[in-house]
Amino acid sequence: MAETMNFSVPPELQKFLDDLDAFIDAKITPLQMKDDNNRFFDYRRENSRTDWENGGLPRPEWEALLTESRKLADEAGFYRLSLPKQFGGRSSEDGRGMNLWMAVIREHLASKGLGLFNDLQNEHSMVGNFPDVVMLQHFGNEEQKKELIEGRLAGRTRITFGLTEPGHGSDATHMETRSVPETRNGVRGWLLNGAKRWQTGMHHATHCFIFARTAGKDGDAKGISCFIVPRNTPGLEAVSYEWTLNMPTDHATVSIKNVWVPDSAVLGPIHNGLGVAQAFVHENRIRQAASSLGAAVYCVQESVKYANRRAPFGQPLSHNQAIQFPLVELHTQCEMLRQLIRKTALEMDSMPHVEVEKKIGDKVSMCNYWANRLCCEAADRAIQVHGGNGYSRHFPFEHIWRHHRRYRITEGSEEIQMRKVAAYLFGFGGRKVLNDATKEAKL
Repeated sequence: MAETMNFSVPPELQKFLDDLDAFIDAKITPLQMKDDNNRFFDYRRENSRTDWENGGLPRPEWEALLTESRKLADEAGFYRLSLPKQFGGRSSEDGRGMNLWMAVIREHLASKGLGLFNDLQNEHSMVGNFPDVVMLQHFGNEEQKKELIEGRLAGRTRITFGLTEPGHGSDATHMETRSVPETRNGVRGWLLNGAKRWQTGMHHATHCFIFARTAGKDGDAKGISCFIVPRNTPGLEAVSYEWTLNMPTDHATVSIKNVWVPDSAVLGPIHNGLGVAQAFVHENRIRQAASSLGAAVYCVQESVKYANRRAPFGQPLSHNQAIQFPLVELHTQCEMLRQLIRKTALEMDSMPHVEVEKKIGDKVSMCNYWANRLCCEAADRAIQVHGGNGYSRHFPFEHIWRHHRRYRITEGSEEIQMRKVAAYLFGFGGRKVLNDATKEAKL
């Protein structure tokens, strides 16, 4: 007899969700409503969050509120869930075991709408995501782990990620930032020169992960290395912060001029930095997909409520098929996508971290690009259903659309992710051909 597949949420996970909701109701929502903190979430949100006279950066009081809520979540035992047990979480030492949980949790929180409990614009949540910790966990030496992981969790260190460049986005193999060996005062090290763009969080970073070519030629995947560069290193400068569709901005353009670091600053094997950069990609993408799904679900649910309540011309909007059918299609896609996300997350939990790309990297990309697109479509439809109200900032749909439009680019553009799916499907780039018809066509 075939084994029965169980699509229900495990009881232990459901209890976690219930406990998390109770914590949010008891601690986080009152904090959001205290001292007019709700200005960061209602129609005033963009203006309240943005220090327009300081380069469009986040206002300090806004970031202080986020920090306070994370501290409460950490004290309550929710924040570190996805981390390995030695760092206060529940995952295994190799990081396995939490992808399904995180997918369910991220969808659940995003489906609750805007709030201090889970502000997606800032990658902020009561259940944290830690891509920098994942990189250090897999590639850092003991000294780096002690300084940066412990410092990160204690709030002493903040790390930003410097991969994208002004002239190179999705293709990191042609980066122009270079690093050459240089010994100073008897200490062997590296001299970096170049530039980075969209380096998120630079305004409060204590350390930067800077990627630079150390060997090989343009286009080679091998020959790029990752360096841990303290923010106050001479020659490392944030020259501007780029204003974006959704403000505030914390996305810096960074100049790197004669920046020297010792050999001890190298993260992971020298010349193998792209492997370091890829360390957290799959976990990040499946969780982002779940968040986008949750936001899409919220948009659909709120539109249904509004269509049932709003009654122009003497009958509810929901009686009109022009309202029904687009929401039915979105609802159907949400239901189908949820199953693919959770199935993929469960498969990720069943295999070593390094096997994910080889075996199901295409499924992760499917989940991510489709969820981000679906969320934008759902937000746009919610604006349409709500009419003039939807277009106003008194409803959250414009904010959801503006934020999630970003993810169709920044999590690996949807074109790059579709290309990865195509590599699995058609068998190029060294992938095994999946389509029997393709094999037959070659005969």
